[in-house]
Amino acid sequence: MRNEPTPTAAPTVDPRSTSLSRLLTLVHHHGMLSRAQLTKLTGLNRSTISVLIGQLVSDGLVFEAAPAGEAQVGRPSPEVRPNPRVAALAVNPEVDAVTIGLVGLGGQVIKKIRYTTERIPTAAEAVNIAAAVIAGMRGELDSQYKVVGIGVAVPGLVNAADGLVRHAPHLGWHNEPLAQLLAQACGYPVAVSNDASLAAEAEMIFGAAAGSRNVIYLNGGASGIGGGIISEGRLLAGTSGFAGEFGHTLVRSDGGLCHCGARGCLQTEVIRAPLLALLKLDAGEPGELAGALSASTDPLVAAEVRRQLGFLAIALRTVVNVFNPEAVVLDGFLAALDAAAPGELAVAVAAQALIEPAAQMGIRAATLGADLMMVGAAELAFATLLANPTSAKLKPCGR
Repeated sequence: MRNEPTPTAAPTVDPRSTSLSRLLTLVHHHGMLSRAQLTKLTGLNRSTISVLIGQLVSDGLVFEAAPAGEAQVGRPSPEVRPNPRVAALAVNPEVDAVTIGLVGLGGQVIKKIRYTTERIPTAAEAVNIAAAVIAGMRGELDSQYKVVGIGVAVPGLVNAADGLVRHAPHLGWHNEPLAQLLAQACGYPVAVSNDASLAAEAEMIFGAAAGSRNVIYLNGGASGIGGGIISEGRLLAGTSGFAGEFGHTLVRSDGGLCHCGARGCLQTEVIRAPLLALLKLDAGEPGELAGALSASTDPLVAAEVRRQLGFLAIALRTVVNVFNPEAVVLDGFLAALDAAAPGELAVAVAAQALIEPAAQMGIRAATLGADLMMVGAAELAFATLLANPTSAKLKPCGR
């Protein structure tokens, strides 16, 4: 007779730890909530909320303050705020720079340093740059902050489990153990993920899609089009973290060859370069293209905008039919395209997609701007703390 394996007991879930996680996450995402609001949002009673907040205060993760504004009738409920001295480091390697930031609990970008490079940095060079900048901040970090770790936003395919960058085509990186290299260089825990996926999460929590639970984020930049999927309030990563590559959606069967090897990808038809050429612009500041497109009266520019919006609508038709999102958030030059011909993209999508999901979806412009990647990468670093606030063992720190 065959011996059956002994069933493994399910891990015990500590209700207190779960409640602490929920409270800290709510305060982190909202920036400020009163005890009364936390009681309502969690369904916990007031005495339990008081005890849990007391522990978070003791651990230096939140602080309480008297409510601002005019005097209220009755005893006012104290405001609970995240402690911005509990912070995460954020790193974003690009084709022409490596940006390093410090982000406090609550999503506030405290500091941001953009180190420009004369050429595309290798993975080792990006690590060295980030490590050098962080070393220069070390005195300030050690004396004034409690750093939970480093989050890295990379424009490429990343193994979520180990932070291995499998393929970052525009950086020329292949199978780079970025998390391991940066952790060894800096001494902090490191997590790495795709930049567009992190941006999607940041816009859902702090930006244009705050309050929405089903969101598609699309960003257009010099390196192509990336995206992220939020499903029922969670980032949809896929088996290894590769989900959200909307730039490789087929929009034209006889289209140009993409670097992925396929033809007619969205990012071969919807592309920033011809817009810049028609407007006689270099890359410039992020808002420069949007302003120039909106101000242009050149029929050639208008024709190119409509051509690209047409292909973007084809891609969004698929997105709407497959994912049924509440919101599609556009960033980078995609937001500029939409703003240059207000309403045209929404009309084109509605004309092609299924009626019901199209009617439920709104197209919005991203709002976090230049801080987006820092906030998104920091959220990756904060994940462990938010999931289990007692795991960090942080001492109280100033605010």
